[in-house]
Amino acid sequence: MQKVTVLSELSVGIDLHKTQFTVCVISSDGEILLERQYETKKEGYQAFIKNMHDFEKERDCTIALAIEATCNARFFRNMMIREFFRVVVVNTNRFELISKSTKKTDKHDAAELAYYLSKDMLPESHLCDEREEEIRRLLKTRSILVSTEVKIKNQVHGMLLGHGEVTKSAQLQSKKKRQALVDSLGQDPYTKTVVASLKEMFTILDSLIVSVNDLEKYIKELVADDEDYELLNTIPGVGFVTAATISCYTKDLDRFEGDYKRFCSYAGLTPYIHSSNKTEHIGHITKHGPVELRTSFVQMCMGLLRNTKKTGEWRLLVNYQNMKETKGSGKSIIATSRKLARIVFVMLSRREEFNPSLMIKAVGHSLTVDEIIGA
Repeated sequence: MQKVTVLSELSVGIDLHKTQFTVCVISSDGEILLERQYETKKEGYQAFIKNMHDFEKERDCTIALAIEATCNARFFRNMMIREFFRVVVVNTNRFELISKSTKKTDKHDAAELAYYLSKDMLPESHLCDEREEEIRRLLKTRSILVSTEVKIKNQVHGMLLGHGEVTKSAQLQSKKKRQALVDSLGQDPYTKTVVASLKEMFTILDSLIVSVNDLEKYIKELVADDEDYELLNTIPGVGFVTAATISCYTKDLDRFEGDYKRFCSYAGLTPYIHSSNKTEHIGHITKHGPVELRTSFVQMCMGLLRNTKKTGEWRLLVNYQNMKETKGSGKSIIATSRKLARIVFVMLSRREEFNPSLMIKAVGHSLTVDEIIGA
């Protein structure tokens, strides 16, 4: 039988920053081989890559890199993978030795990453593919623009209220109505400065609205052939932004190993639990994971609540109304959002459309979530 040669592996800890990154290389027996800083420029990356390949040739080994999940971690990771290095992106929320260390230096942090990488004790962070990342960035940009729209409109309402004009949101919804609002103020010297400010704000607002519309068209083009997006659109009250957001944050469901509880935890919709001896305390939701995904499930819940003509008899909404009486609307919305996350998890896992008939309880029988999803 032919013997299989197993190459040794060098563990490289990298403390990655905006302008430079610090490297610590240790061998399999714990010897520090290199400690050095490189600039985050083309020359710095090339020098680092050359050093790593030199180690491969000299020591007949492979290279493993550990970096923390930062803004430029994806760029760095993709570059290193093209050089055939193994890259571990560390989940900093589950690896607090660095963030809570009393000795906080780049050199020390890189050494810590290298050491725990050599022991295979680093919690790895999941990175989505580039297409999903593009959609996420577009959705984030849209969110920023919409938020800016709201701020400008609130400034307009406040400015006019300060001059005795009570306005409604409908008066700012279209370009024609905004112009009518400006014209209604007349040429009174007292309102002259207000009119000048309004014109500038409305010009910016018009530009923002055009930009948001263009972004939405582009996002729709990107998700047009997405099966997950189409499945999510079968849920009443779900708009394209909610469907696109959930779709781009829920790829690769296999990593949850069929456990909806892990998926809900990923969305940050599960509560803190502290159990010790005979005492158990259940706190607020963790809010871990992508805030955009968690917000989308809440928006989905709100969409169902607004569409009560179709959804009013659904067991999910009946439970919400019952819980609201004792727990209040806030906790009830989060609890319903968590149930919706479970339903969405099953829909996407089984590749099934939403079935409204399963949401209606039979006479004298109350459906549970397990029965709704067929679990």
